[in-house]
Amino acid sequence: MKALCWHGKSDMRYETVPDPTIQDGGDVVIRVTSCAICGSDLHIYDGVIPEMESGDIIGHETMGEVMEVGKDVKNLKVGDRVVVPFTISCGECFFCKKGHYSACERSNPDKKKAEKLWGHSPAGLFGYSHLLGGYSGGQADYMRVPFADVGPIKVPEGFTDDQVLFLSDIFPTGFMAADFCNIKGGETIALWGCGPVGQFAIKSAFMLGAERVIAIDTVPERLALAAKSGAITLDFMKDDIYEKIQDLTGGRGADACIDAVGGEAHATASFDSIVDKVKAATYLGTDRPHVLRQAIHCCRNFGTVSIVGVYGGYLDKIPFGSAINRGLTFRMAQTPVQYYLPQLLERIVNGEIDPSFVITDKAKLSDGPDLYKKFRDKQDGCIKVVLNPGT
Repeated sequence: MKALCWHGKSDMRYETVPDPTIQDGGDVVIRVTSCAICGSDLHIYDGVIPEMESGDIIGHETMGEVMEVGKDVKNLKVGDRVVVPFTISCGECFFCKKGHYSACERSNPDKKKAEKLWGHSPAGLFGYSHLLGGYSGGQADYMRVPFADVGPIKVPEGFTDDQVLFLSDIFPTGFMAADFCNIKGGETIALWGCGPVGQFAIKSAFMLGAERVIAIDTVPERLALAAKSGAITLDFMKDDIYEKIQDLTGGRGADACIDAVGGEAHATASFDSIVDKVKAATYLGTDRPHVLRQAIHCCRNFGTVSIVGVYGGYLDKIPFGSAINRGLTFRMAQTPVQYYLPQLLERIVNGEIDPSFVITDKAKLSDGPDLYKKFRDKQDGCIKVVLNPGT
């Protein structure tokens, strides 16, 4: 089969690889009909995710048709259309039973590596390094899906791939970002990062009852899409974000702040942002947490900071004194996708949201290497890329 394979920083290749096979009775193999390039894939593309190996198939936003079924699979059959969560979860361990599927104790065969870095291991993830299981990803013609009775969700008839594909990751992640904000109705939510996850967080915050969302970015197309969803937009290259949020909230600060950027925040003119970039470039630091610092300062007393942007290592100069003295709550996670899937599918079915609104680019899988660069560099208004294998 054909797949997109990582061969080093900024080196994605479309090449022939072995077809996946059933390895365990709980597996299925799907024919991929749609997959997407995620913002967190760009961390791999930029070479900042450890334990990658040359030739790894990446991608974790995937859906398709079931082609083969393991002997122990009960919920799926050949021919079913399914969306596959990016989190791989057994459904039976301590954390899965609590709904914390992204902390599954059984799905990461490389858990010892993860424990050395983080203390404890999260769940295995598709296409996201040998720190998290070394599973082949879904930017391919076919993909093996373990624990298939727990992960994939069947797609109702009458819905296109574009309408349901993002149940695999960015819709649940954006919804979780808003859910973590403890929205009761009438709140002001500030959000950094108007990429695909940020766009879904904006939609979700309004669905959950927020009165205002302040969306912060600098890419015109992203800000325009955020405004179309009803957000107040600020350009961090033109506006003093702290002062603007103070003005908009009567000096109190936002009720909750969402960091949908993570560890590769773009450098601004601020001193801390410049220092972050220098440290990362000289291998004196792992992440660039300028956005997290700003979110802490912009959050009101006893507010919530919701973190869904990806961080991988250690963060410098976090204003923890501000957080503890002002009573802030931090909520963060890799998304337990299976927990959110049923309710979000219902919202799509009920017409509350059409997730395809975020798509700007559609292409063949063979176009993937060029589109990685286009997406990373935000060329020609590129916000979200969907690839269709077999076309």
